[in-house]
Amino acid sequence: MNLSDHPFFVWPFVAGMAFLCIYLPAVYLKWLRKTSIRDRKKISAAIFSAKTIRAIREIFSECLLHRRIFRFNPTLGYMHMSLAFGWFLLIVVGKTETMLYTRDGFNPPYLPVFFKYFYPDHIPANFKGLFFLTLMDLLLLFVLSGLTLAIFKRFKSKFLGMKKTTRHILPDRIALTFLWLIFPLRWLAESLTSGVYNAGGFFTLSSGRALASLLPAEQLLLPAWWAYSIALGGFFVALPFSRYMHIFTEAALILLKHWGVKTTKRENGYTDFEIHSCSRCGICANVCQLSTDAEINHSQAVYFLRDLRYNRLQPDTAENCLFCGRCSAACPVDIQVDDIRLQQRTARANRCAPAIRRPASQLPGTPEPGSILYFAGCMTHLTPSIKEAIRTILNRADVKFSILDEAGGICCGRPAMQAGFRQQAESIIQQTTEMILRSEASLLLVSCPICYKVFNEEYQLPIPVKHHSVFFKELAAAKPGLFKNSRKRITFHDSCELGRGSGIYEEPRELLCRVAHLVPTAHEREDALCCGGSLANLAISPAQRDLITDTAYEQLIAPAPDYVVTSCPMCKKTFSKGKRDIPVVDIAEALQMALTPEEKPVRVKVGKRAEVLV
Repeated sequence: MNLSDHPFFVWPFVAGMAFLCIYLPAVYLKWLRKTSIRDRKKISAAIFSAKTIRAIREIFSECLLHRRIFRFNPTLGYMHMSLAFGWFLLIVVGKTETMLYTRDGFNPPYLPVFFKYFYPDHIPANFKGLFFLTLMDLLLLFVLSGLTLAIFKRFKSKFLGMKKTTRHILPDRIALTFLWLIFPLRWLAESLTSGVYNAGGFFTLSSGRALASLLPAEQLLLPAWWAYSIALGGFFVALPFSRYMHIFTEAALILLKHWGVKTTKRENGYTDFEIHSCSRCGICANVCQLSTDAEINHSQAVYFLRDLRYNRLQPDTAENCLFCGRCSAACPVDIQVDDIRLQQRTARANRCAPAIRRPASQLPGTPEPGSILYFAGCMTHLTPSIKEAIRTILNRADVKFSILDEAGGICCGRPAMQAGFRQQAESIIQQTTEMILRSEASLLLVSCPICYKVFNEEYQLPIPVKHHSVFFKELAAAKPGLFKNSRKRITFHDSCELGRGSGIYEEPRELLCRVAHLVPTAHEREDALCCGGSLANLAISPAQRDLITDTAYEQLIAPAPDYVVTSCPMCKKTFSKGKRDIPVVDIAEALQMALTPEEKPVRVKVGKRAEVLV
C-alpha cells in the first residue's frame, strides 16, 4: 500500500495544520505590534542572548513537564505532563523513525503522523525496528493514561485532588471533544492496521489481533484513519478559539518574560499573551477563598481571564476579588492576574473625581534632618494601639523619629488605585512624595503592608522604605537587651501584601522567635490565607467576608496559641471583629509586651542627710 492508493484522508490534518501555521504567527505579530517601542527594543536586544536559553529551559520545564503543577498536585501534574510531553515525544520519535526508515529527512509532514498506514507491513527485522515499534507503543500508552485521568477529572475532579472543576464554554467543549478523540482513534487505526497486516508493536499488535478476530478489520481500517485525521484537523482549527490556545502562547509568554517584557499599568500586547496563556486548569479556583469559603464561583481568575478574552466581562466578575494574590502564586503559567484586573478597573472607571489637595501644614513640626519618618497610614489610625506600640518601642530604643501623619490619616493612594482611579492615586502619590521629601528623613518606616508595597512600587523616593517587622528585626539584633522572650505560644499570619505581595516571610519570623515560641500553621508563607478584609473587593457582602475571615482565623488558632500575631493593621482589625477566644495582636504590640522592664532609679541614703540616685 503506498501514498497514491488513498491520499485524500490526510487532507483534514494537513488543512488544520496549515491553518494553525498561518493563524498563530499572524495573531502573535498583531499583539507584538501593540507593545511599546521600548519593549520591542528589549526583545531585539535579548533574542540572541543567554536569556533565550534560559527561556527555552523553562518552556521545557513548564510547557512539557509541568513542574509547577507537579508541585501543586503530583497526580494532576502527571496528567498534564503525559498529554503534553507524551504527544511531543510521539512527534519527535515518530519523525526520527520515519527519517531512518525512509532514509529521507525531508518527507512530508503528514508521513510520521500516518506512518503505519503508509508502511503497514513494517516488521522489525533488527533491533532498531523493534526499538521504535516498542517505544512508539509505550508513548501511546503514556498519553492514553493521561487522557484517562483527564476524563476522570472532568467528571470526578476530587479523584485528582481538585475541589472544583472549571466550567467550560462552547469553544472549549468543541476542542476538548476533538482532543479526547485523537489518541483513542490513533490507537484504533494503528491497531486495525496491525491486525490486518500482522505487524506492529507489542500494544497495537495484540489489540489489533483481538479486533481483527471480532470485527471486519480490513473494511474499518481506512475509515479509522479518516476519523483520526479529522480529529487532528478539527482540533487544530478549534485550538486558537479555545482554552488550548495556551499550548503555544504559553511558550511565547515565557520568551517575552525572559526578554524583559512585563505587565504594564495599561493593557497592551503582553496582556494579550497573558490572557491567551491561561489553560483554565482550575488551580486558581481551588485556592481562591471566595470559592472555597464564600461559595462565590464566578469571579475567579480563570473566569475573569476567560470573559476578558471573549469580551464578555461583567462588573461583578471584575470587582469581586480580594487581590490577595493566591491565584497568581498558584498559577502554573505565572500570569499576573491582579495586575490585569487593575488594568481593567482603570479602563472601566470612566469617571474622575477632583484631585485631592492636602495643605503643606500637614507635615508635623520641623523634623530633624536624617531622622526616621514614620508613616502610620489609614488602617493604623483605625487601630491606634499599633501606632502607640511603635512609638513606645522607638522611644525605648532612643530612635529619633517623627510621624508624618500624626495630625490625621494621609492615604498612600493604594485603595484609589485598586478601585481603578489611577489619576486620583497619582495625585495622592505626588503630594505625599512632596511631604516626605520636605522632611529630609533618612528612612521611611511603615506599619501597613499595603502602604509598604505602594511606596516601593509606585513612589520614586530617594530614601529606603522599611516595614516595621523588618526594621524591628534589625533593631533587636543591634540592641539584644531590648526585648525578652516570654515563651508564649504564638502563631503568625502572613498578610497578603507583605508576603505574596512583597516577599517578606523570614524577617517577621526571626523577630518573633526572639520574643515567643512560634508554632507553625496549616497555611503559611505563599499559601497563607487572606483575612477577608481587603478593600480591593468592591462587590462582596459583609456576610461573605465573615465566612472568609472565620475560616482563616480558625486555622490560625488550630495549634491553640496564646495569641495570634499579624503584621498588618487591616488583618488585625478584621480578625478582631466580634468575640474571639484567642486575641490577635500586631507584631509591634507583641514586641511592646516583650520589652525588658525599665530600670527605675533607686534612692540610696548616704550619711544622715544626703541621698543619691543609682
